[in-house]
Amino acid sequence: MILRSLIFTLFIYGSVFSQNKEVFVKWNDEEIDLDGLLNESIWQEVTPATNFWQHFPTDSLQSTYQTEIKMLYNEKYLYIGIVVSAPGKDYVIPSLRRDFLALGNDNISLLFDTFNDGNNAFFFGTNPKGVQREALISGGGADYNDFRSTWDVKWENASMIYDDHYTAEMKIPMSSFKFKEGVSKWRFNAYRYDTQSNEWSSWTRIPQNQNIINLAFMSDMVFERPLGKSKTPFAVIPYTLGSLTKDFQGNSTEAELSIGGDAKIPIGSSLNLDLTINPDFSQVEVDELVINLTRFEVFLPEKRQFFIDNADLFADFGNSRSSNPFFSRRIGIAENLKGDNIENSIIMGARLSGKLTKNLRIGVLDVQTAEDTENEIPTNNNMVIALQQKVFNRSNVGFIFVNRQVTKDTDFVDEAEEYNRVMGLDFNLQSEDNKWTGKYYLHKSFTPEAGDKEFSSGGFLEYNTRKWKLNMGSTYVGEDFKADLGYVRRNDIFTIDPVITRVFYPVDSKINTHTLELRTSSTWSPELDFLHTDAMMDMEYQIQFLNQSNIEVALNHRYTYLLDDFDPTGSEDGIPLPAFTDYNYTKLDFSYQSDRRKVFSFTARTDVGQFFNGNIFSLTSDLRLRLQPYFTASISSSYNYIDLPDPYATESIWFVGPKMEFTFSKKLFWSTFIQYNSQEEDFSINSRLQWRFKPLSDLFVVYNDNYTTIPFSPGTRAFIVKFTYWINI
Repeated sequence: MILRSLIFTLFIYGSVFSQNKEVFVKWNDEEIDLDGLLNESIWQEVTPATNFWQHFPTDSLQSTYQTEIKMLYNEKYLYIGIVVSAPGKDYVIPSLRRDFLALGNDNISLLFDTFNDGNNAFFFGTNPKGVQREALISGGGADYNDFRSTWDVKWENASMIYDDHYTAEMKIPMSSFKFKEGVSKWRFNAYRYDTQSNEWSSWTRIPQNQNIINLAFMSDMVFERPLGKSKTPFAVIPYTLGSLTKDFQGNSTEAELSIGGDAKIPIGSSLNLDLTINPDFSQVEVDELVINLTRFEVFLPEKRQFFIDNADLFADFGNSRSSNPFFSRRIGIAENLKGDNIENSIIMGARLSGKLTKNLRIGVLDVQTAEDTENEIPTNNNMVIALQQKVFNRSNVGFIFVNRQVTKDTDFVDEAEEYNRVMGLDFNLQSEDNKWTGKYYLHKSFTPEAGDKEFSSGGFLEYNTRKWKLNMGSTYVGEDFKADLGYVRRNDIFTIDPVITRVFYPVDSKINTHTLELRTSSTWSPELDFLHTDAMMDMEYQIQFLNQSNIEVALNHRYTYLLDDFDPTGSEDGIPLPAFTDYNYTKLDFSYQSDRRKVFSFTARTDVGQFFNGNIFSLTSDLRLRLQPYFTASISSSYNYIDLPDPYATESIWFVGPKMEFTFSKKLFWSTFIQYNSQEEDFSINSRLQWRFKPLSDLFVVYNDNYTTIPFSPGTRAFIVKFTYWINI
């Protein structure tokens, strides 16, 4: 009897994961009043997608409080009616700002794989207050880095809150999607975060070892009639910007008025041509200052809208940490004569991206940057061509060509700097159930007067099951490999980095999972007779509690052989550790993340132990307060005390970054971000008022103030007004 029950349970368990549901999308000629009430009679004629399955705290039970999703459509719009059951009205809604984060919020999100390829999807979401968010998902959603919420598109939404549920009505233009004419089926999934019952759930069941945005786990939405042509409107987005800047160091004041804009031109049903003229990349939204205790450059994410759409086509080649042939933030930034990064104006740019066929994607990017003779920066043409061909079920083969070329003869450009080109192939593996994932790439650069070690290659293979995750990766970067428009952390390396992870699922416990992980890495220098230069071994133990808090303890060991002088403290007058010396050092890390559903939540981490030939004590924290939905405040801080023996430096390094945000309505927001970084001797204030007076049309009023801290004195102060208007033609 027990054996029979066990076999039945295993059969049910396996069959649920292999299920393929369907939701019917009904043709609709009636006018839908977008009020969140769902009181039109046609809604009663539609069978909903329901029977959601838990993803957290378990993946073996149906959701306690269910969700129903109904769909209607016509040539112009996709209408979605949603009923979200809940135990009460105590929802977590930190903000009324668009593109909110899902974690620690109540929300419902929809994913549409319109080409049925399991690699790319359009994403739309809302919360009980009707706040909208949208995103593009690429790379099969295997990694949360594949989620790009900076994508914007026009659509409408309304919601209503009741005692035991809330409803939402969405009206999404069919022109917001790209799809093939004549199809009658898309792949679809939806997931929900329910803070009151402490559950995450999805319509198509997703195993807990996979991301909830993973596109391997989707079912079908079937249209009553085949779809017509995808008709994306021609859009023009002009802007006007006025600024007044005071430079206290140079004792000068500059007033500037600039005009520019973007255009979005549809080509066929699956391609977009984006144009930009004199784009504004001013600091309307500032980057967070970072404490850098490594020997390598900091990698900051792209935030500029022109580079966002289909960004994965260009950005997901190579190894993002070690050897990426194209990193869009290189465009529009250059070094002045002092070696400092400054803005290099972009004259114009164009990007063609989308699908040529069902299985072939293309991306062509071309941007011209301006000449700056004062800083000896030449005018450059920056071009990228990327192709991605789907193979097997969800895998693809990619080709990339990157070219940076000086386009005007100048006396201050050496022959070796006239151009840089990179060409390469990538193979990205994703099995149908995402149990096997991997990548392999081979790239070659072309630069005048370079040697013959202009290659970069590497890859990884990962096996991921409910209890085990095994990963083996390797990277090679030749001594002469160069990617001016990419990110190369370090040349002349060969690295292997295996990782093994074991997950435990206790029963009848306040703990949801225990995780043990062993992560190792070793690096050699091929041109130095394979000298062993770096090694890492991390042993981590993580506990995730049912209330979504978690604890992590890690023992980290490092071996470093310095090939150049390096001061770990980064101090201005510190004596660097000499090149050709090696160090073994170990430290203990402890971190705690509290329950983000609470009004006050926090993350704290402390590191203590050895650091090169000395010791380190670090304390990092992130405190968050919400007075929903109109006010949120947070303060990020980091303290690092590095104590090296004489004659080397001892240093205390601070970062403090308080941030406050008022969301007066879904259209009016005011945020202030203050940052102090003792490593950069920098103190700055960014205060921004944003009025979204129409969909995707904004008025920004920005105040920037920057100070040097030793001695404390004003640097630059700017007042900026920017007006952006989105026009569909």
